[in-house]
Amino acid sequence: MKLFLRALCAFLALPVVVAGVVPYLILGDTMILSPTAVLGGCLLGIGLGLLIWCVRDFFVSGRGTLAPWDPPKHLVVSGLYRFVRNPMYVAVLLIIAGWCALFISPPLVLYLFVLAIGFHLRVVLHEEPWLRKTFGAEWEAYSRNVSRWLPR
Repeated sequence: MKLFLRALCAFLALPVVVAGVVPYLILGDTMILSPTAVLGGCLLGIGLGLLIWCVRDFFVSGRGTLAPWDPPKHLVVSGLYRFVRNPMYVAVLLIIAGWCALFISPPLVLYLFVLAIGFHLRVVLHEEPWLRKTFGAEWEAYSRNVSRWLPR
C-alpha cells in the first residue's frame, strides 16, 4: 500500500503537473477548440493511456515510482519499454501534442519543444549514466537492443 501511495503521489506531482496543469495555465482564457480538435483528443487519449501503462510497469515490474527520488528497484524492460527506452516521456509529449492540436496555441507548441529538448538532455546527461551505474551489464544489453526514442 505504501508503494502505491508513493506511486500515486509521484504521478500527481510530475506528469499531471507537466502534461495537465502547465498546459492549462499556458492556455489560460484562450481555450477555443480548433479544427484539429478530434486529432488532439486522440493524441491526448493515446498519450494518457501510454502514460498509465508506463506508470503501472514502474510500479509492478520495477517496484518503484516514476519519481527521481523514488526510482524503480529493478530495470523495467517489459511492456512499452520493450520498444523504446523512454516511453513515459514520449507519452507526456503526446499528451501535450494533443493539447496543441486541441487548441492551436503557439506558446503551447513552444512548451512542447522546450520540454522535448529538456527530456532529451535529462535522459542523456542524468538518467542513462545513473542506469549504467546502477544496473551495469543489464542496462548495457538493454540499451544496445532498444532505442532511446523511436522503435526500431
